[in-house]
Amino acid sequence: MTLRVLGIDPGTATTGYGLVVGTRGAEPTLVEYGTIRTAPDTPMAERLRELHAGLGELIADLAPDAVAVEELYFSSNVSTAITVGQARGVIMLAAAQAGLPVHEYQPAQVKLALTGYGGADKRQVQDMLQLLLGLDEPPRPDDAADGVAIALCHLQMSQALRDQSGGAAP
Repeated sequence: MTLRVLGIDPGTATTGYGLVVGTRGAEPTLVEYGTIRTAPDTPMAERLRELHAGLGELIADLAPDAVAVEELYFSSNVSTAITVGQARGVIMLAAAQAGLPVHEYQPAQVKLALTGYGGADKRQVQDMLQLLLGLDEPPRPDDAADGVAIALCHLQMSQALRDQSGGAAP
């Protein structure tokens, strides 16, 4: 069974994405990655509309089977958390409109799945992406690499769930 996962690192200024394809018994493949950017001087409603339109195009072009998105994490900057939350809502809406399941992962879950350590830094995660996906260099910029990491995390989690359930898809 082949699974196409679109991983998304939400943001209103920069949303990173990566499409990873996995087939049982084969190494995962990175198909595409990049960012959707909006201008900081654009009103928030317009930025969210641009994000929604960009995601709709990505979903139509890349034809994923599932969307994996990073859960909201913040420590002290409430205004950043609110705008990231708005972006997450737009992301989930675009996926739901396309009839795709959405899976959410905490940053520590993604780091743990890829590096074996939930406190890994960005460079460690990017180095593991390079190794696991057989890339010449880690994906750049950081937002795009995070999207790829989230997709790969979901691919690994889905495979583990299929293995535990005797091959039935989750």
